[in-house]
Amino acid sequence: MTLLRSAIYWHVFDLSRSEAALGFIGLAQFLPALALTLVGGAMADAYDRRRVMRLAQLPYLASAGLLFVATREGVITVPLLYAAVFANAVAFAFDSPARQAFLASLVPIAAFPRAVTFSSTVAALAFATGPALGGLLIAASGVEAAYGAYGVLVAGNLLGLAFVRPLRDIGDRTPPSWQAAREGLAFVRRSPVVLGCMALDMFAVILGGATALLPVYASEILDVGPRGYGLLTSSLEIGALAMSVLLLLRPTVRRAGPALLAAVAIYGLATLGFGLSRSFPLSVALYIVAGAADQVSVVLRQTAIQLRTPDALRGRVSAVNMIFIAASNQLGAVESGFLAAATSATFAVVSGGIGCLLVVAWTAWKVPELRGYRIDAERRST
Repeated sequence: MTLLRSAIYWHVFDLSRSEAALGFIGLAQFLPALALTLVGGAMADAYDRRRVMRLAQLPYLASAGLLFVATREGVITVPLLYAAVFANAVAFAFDSPARQAFLASLVPIAAFPRAVTFSSTVAALAFATGPALGGLLIAASGVEAAYGAYGVLVAGNLLGLAFVRPLRDIGDRTPPSWQAAREGLAFVRRSPVVLGCMALDMFAVILGGATALLPVYASEILDVGPRGYGLLTSSLEIGALAMSVLLLLRPTVRRAGPALLAAVAIYGLATLGFGLSRSFPLSVALYIVAGAADQVSVVLRQTAIQLRTPDALRGRVSAVNMIFIAASNQLGAVESGFLAAATSATFAVVSGGIGCLLVVAWTAWKVPELRGYRIDAERRST
């Protein structure tokens, strides 16, 4: 997915030369997530989660083929790119809740924190190589090569899902309905740890995310071109991958709440430094630090949310979580793009890093349950 996302960000900026146009990519991704993810979560708790995931791959394949052909024939436009982003976001609204909930059925609950770390490591590897591969393909053969490579990878994922079998079934399935979706929302509201994890991530990334502005930094501020853009984009995931390996080699973090707050604070500081940097090596290093901190946050949030959630509700709670994540990633892109257009890219990134630090301080003060949360206590009570 990051291969496609980085290619589209580059392509939109190359066609439009507009920071605001980059912001509209986030909007095209967020609207389907807001409208359909709760429906996707209800579907994940009502039907076979593996089948839901497999069906969701079909729009990904179609959009990859469309973008490849349109670019190769020279008829690609920014609205067509937005349409592909929108279609993928619709599919993701069903794919992601099913995928997150499905993981818990593949391993014993006692092994779940380690499974989340393994899963995050694989995801970080994909996220690290995707943008770098995209940058290399764009530089060597044009952006249509990146779209073609993405289509091949999606086809491989679709094939691989046929060989995955769950360890246990979720038991009684809840028919999809608005009432079923509301049960997921009600559970999140009743759990300060779950709600605190989701809200901390959402507001920190809305303010502190700089992904949408990386084409501006690569093209106009650091002047490193598409190859530099690929490395800059993947550096966040390189940091995430390195941290994932470190987390695999050490025992599970027990004091998850304090560690989560510290990780998000480091993410904000690294983002602030990245916004001020005018050295490409320093910018890459700071973004690697941001990625490492973000990976700690991802693992701890996912573990806490899934351990706190009953299996029959995991699809719907995962859907609520995905709305928060979509709001953070996509509204963060909107906020970054529009604020940069009104002021400058540097102001947007630096002010976002400061805002991220303020969110951490506010969350630590207002959610003491999260501040004191421990994973080992949760596992004993499960």
